[in-house]
Amino acid sequence: MTKKMSLLAGVAVGVFLAAGTAAQAAPKAHKVHKAHHAHAMSAVEAKQAAEIDQLKAQVESLSERLLATEQQQQQVQQQAAAAQAAAQTAQQQVANEVQTIPGVVNTEVARAVPKPKPSWADNTAVSGRMYFDLTNLEQKKDGAKVAPSGVGFDIKRFYIGIDHKFNDTWSANVTTDVAYVSNDGLTQVYIKKAYLQAKLSDAAIIRFGSADMPWIPFVEDQYGYRFVENTLIDRTHYGNSADWGVYALGNLPGGIFSYSVAVVNGAGYKNPVRSKGMDIEGRVSAKFDNVTLAVGGYSGKLGKDVQGGPATPHTANRFDALAVYATKRYRIGAEYFAADNWNTVSSTLSDKSDGYSLFGNFNFTPEISAFGRWDYVKPSKSLNGSEKDNYFNVGVNWEPAKIVDLALVYKRDKVDNGLFSTSNGTIGGVNQGAYDEIGLWGQLRW
Repeated sequence: MTKKMSLLAGVAVGVFLAAGTAAQAAPKAHKVHKAHHAHAMSAVEAKQAAEIDQLKAQVESLSERLLATEQQQQQVQQQAAAAQAAAQTAQQQVANEVQTIPGVVNTEVARAVPKPKPSWADNTAVSGRMYFDLTNLEQKKDGAKVAPSGVGFDIKRFYIGIDHKFNDTWSANVTTDVAYVSNDGLTQVYIKKAYLQAKLSDAAIIRFGSADMPWIPFVEDQYGYRFVENTLIDRTHYGNSADWGVYALGNLPGGIFSYSVAVVNGAGYKNPVRSKGMDIEGRVSAKFDNVTLAVGGYSGKLGKDVQGGPATPHTANRFDALAVYATKRYRIGAEYFAADNWNTVSSTLSDKSDGYSLFGNFNFTPEISAFGRWDYVKPSKSLNGSEKDNYFNVGVNWEPAKIVDLALVYKRDKVDNGLFSTSNGTIGGVNQGAYDEIGLWGQLRW
């Protein structure tokens, strides 16, 4: 369109120039007749001017029509571009909807297919823990070496636990305990825990069956090296880690205080006896930042007050206390107990016992730590005041993976003026007995 308008403009200019040239040439050609033809020339010029004006008007009209046509073409092009854009958008929408068709189809198919019934395994967890050692042991009684001295590999404990959750309130646990019994040389399997739990809230949990007792498992968590040695009360047989009965436990609002109370048979999970009454053990604990404090106690007949059995003139009582300060770098702690008539429930004689344990560890890295512990116990303060038990261990632990601990340890237990039953066997003699062991201890847990 622009080229056409330029051409017309050129024609118009040419006409103007031609008219002007003609107007100039005419006077030159007819100069001699200027006066004679003056009137005729005026008429001619007027006619030419009129023709030029008419031509200019035609050119302007043509230019306006060309401009209008060009504007119409631009509108048509814009409308075509808009239509094309709309078509592309619609095409993309269709493509997107086509892509969603498989998902919609799968969803509808999934709805149409019957869902499988929930399996008990969906809410069931299986865990395990094994304590083992490879050590050299030397045990002496009044200076003479006695069994079980020697070198060997032992599986001290092997637990398999099954937890099942029925709903947010009800759950159950069964944990087996595999242990080697030195008296008969056999490996035996026990049910350590088997309970039904009702969790009414964080502060109110009820358990029925054999479960963790309030004190020993709590101290084990604070100590951290149960795979090397039992804690003080467990090592010296002044309590049980689990028993058959009814339990109430929980964490009080605020997260500082917790409690645990157990009404149990009293003879431990290996001996589910039926007696004339039941024993009670309880604990109250508090945690303030890095400090953990706990007190507890036990009272009962220890499962010995059975029908037809010997008389039980005494009730066994025990007081417990624990204080621990722990950071990511180190831990120090102390445990104390005092017991009355623990070993004389069925005797007419009365006796008292007490003991304490100091323990700690230092973490060089998250995987490597050094640890140590010292226990001192007076088993029979009233009947044999000179009898005493001195125990200590020291070692270095390596945790190559979160489920494995390997520790190089030396431990020694020395009993003076009597025999004393411990988790490592009966130690002592008329004068003294000693238990020395060095080697590798470890645990595997999952």
